[in-house]
Amino acid sequence: MNSFIVTGGFGALGRAVGQALLAEGAQVALLDHAPAQAGLPAGALLCGGIDLCAPDATRLCIGEVAQRFGGLDGIVNVAGGFAWQTVEHGDIATWDHMYAINVRTALLASQAALPHLLRQGRGRIVNVGAMAAGRAQQGMGAYAAAKSGVARLTEAMAEEFCERGITVNAVLPSVIDTPANRAAMPEADASRWVDPAALAQVVLFLLSDASAGVSGALLPVTMPTPRRG
Repeated sequence: MNSFIVTGGFGALGRAVGQALLAEGAQVALLDHAPAQAGLPAGALLCGGIDLCAPDATRLCIGEVAQRFGGLDGIVNVAGGFAWQTVEHGDIATWDHMYAINVRTALLASQAALPHLLRQGRGRIVNVGAMAAGRAQQGMGAYAAAKSGVARLTEAMAEEFCERGITVNAVLPSVIDTPANRAAMPEADASRWVDPAALAQVVLFLLSDASAGVSGALLPVTMPTPRRG
């Protein structure tokens, strides 16, 4: 049975990825800074209250999960966040925070998972970036810079481990259709947003054996899910 960790696992996308993996029969651990809550996927190992910006706490948690599962086949770095702020009136603390929760968490979680993946001689790392990494709009400088960092981290790791059995890829979604985004943008046309369940299926492909020849890819996911009826 394959075993996977999903960081940011209590959010809308993390839950969708976890549910999709469970449906495939995998062992799944959902890690999050938030405490465990109702409505999370049944059957997943829930690890709440984890500071993914702290190296020791991250390493300890991932090590315990790998030991409990009897190994680790991959990690999905969903943990992250968004802040809108102009450069003119912005606060440097926002830039530091965007780096910490988007890039630092992905780096530390990957570093903690790597010994377990390398021990098996194969593994998958999937990072969640954003289309904004390619071009920032007004107010998105800090967020876009951080997601660009995720893209460069993905490429660097892919090159580093390309001959050691580990693939590293990233998905670059446009706006994801989540309750938080709907609340933040009530007048936007959400029909053009990406469904978390559809995005999770792309992540599943990158975790699968079928993607063995793909590494270092930054895969845009921008199409809305077709509505039936």
